[in-house]
Amino acid sequence: MELGERVDAVIDAALGSRIVGCVVLIHEHGKRVYARAAGFADREAGTPVREDTIFRLASVTKPIVAAAALRAMDAGLLSLDDPVTKYLPWFAPKAPDGTTPQILIRHLLTHTSGLSYSDIPDDVSRGSDNRPLVPLEENLRRLSRAPLVFAPGTAWRYGMSIDVLGGVLGAIEGNVSDLEAALRKHVLDPLSMDDTRFTPTDPSRLATPYGDGTPVPLRMSDPQTMRNGNGEISVMSPGRIFRPEAAQSGGSGLCGTAGDFMRVLDAMQTDFLAPATHSSAFAVQAAGLPMDRPGQFFSFMGAVVTDPTASGWPRRGLVQWGGIWGNNWMHDPATGTSLVVYTNTMWEGCNGPFRDQMRDAVYG
Repeated sequence: MELGERVDAVIDAALGSRIVGCVVLIHEHGKRVYARAAGFADREAGTPVREDTIFRLASVTKPIVAAAALRAMDAGLLSLDDPVTKYLPWFAPKAPDGTTPQILIRHLLTHTSGLSYSDIPDDVSRGSDNRPLVPLEENLRRLSRAPLVFAPGTAWRYGMSIDVLGGVLGAIEGNVSDLEAALRKHVLDPLSMDDTRFTPTDPSRLATPYGDGTPVPLRMSDPQTMRNGNGEISVMSPGRIFRPEAAQSGGSGLCGTAGDFMRVLDAMQTDFLAPATHSSAFAVQAAGLPMDRPGQFFSFMGAVVTDPTASGWPRRGLVQWGGIWGNNWMHDPATGTSLVVYTNTMWEGCNGPFRDQMRDAVYG
């Protein structure tokens, strides 16, 4: 079977029972080799998904913010070894031993800061939940009251590091809470990512969110409690994306189109970044600090496969990540192959069998 036939077969097998709607794009060295919009943006209304359908991004927000930080470094506005307190003097959480360690920008980019998602105050939003609607600066001030789970640079833990990085970028541009202005300056406007924002540019194009269910995915309420296969619980707020007073979460807050995010992956293969920055973007940056995923270590943009056998991913050097609302992406620097999969179905579209089957279809 050819590439398109393999990918079509995976989509057709998942539609209806596991995935409500999706947009799948594949590029090779920046050139489109496959594109398909399938299923429903709103199943009950019969609204089909189109290529310009807008999806909630969740953690696909993170590599966009990371790219903006790398661009800011190239512009001389930021350095990997800058302490966070240079930009946010009040962000100084305590380490487990009671000391106040320096969190560096590189710790934020690599999730080695000691910040997590689980050990945070109840009045702090992770970006896609039903927690308080406050500006980003206030959200981060509340976060700073919680102790770190380890000293910066000593371990890896997924969490709110990129939310803090978003505050840094906002501060550089003059307003901690206005991350969108910084993203527009460094990434969104230069790449014509016109639909990637913290509130939808056209609400009529925003996909309705669904969650895993039997025999078909369930339409989410607000709030909606979701439990994944590992028993982890997430409380989601689909309506948060319509609330401009919500914190502009650098870790989870954006919405946008699949085509917009593919522009990021395409740009990372050009002179969008300075040569040294470009070479570091998809390289292992947290060596020796194991993730909770075997055979992978974190870069600045996502997880890098270092052991295909242990990880289950087919190629060493491949970089991948996803977003809890139902999205996943991968980029293979060696072959220039990029895959963007946006769905409106949590968890299946993020880290369920659909993700793995799509990956395997790309690699034949």
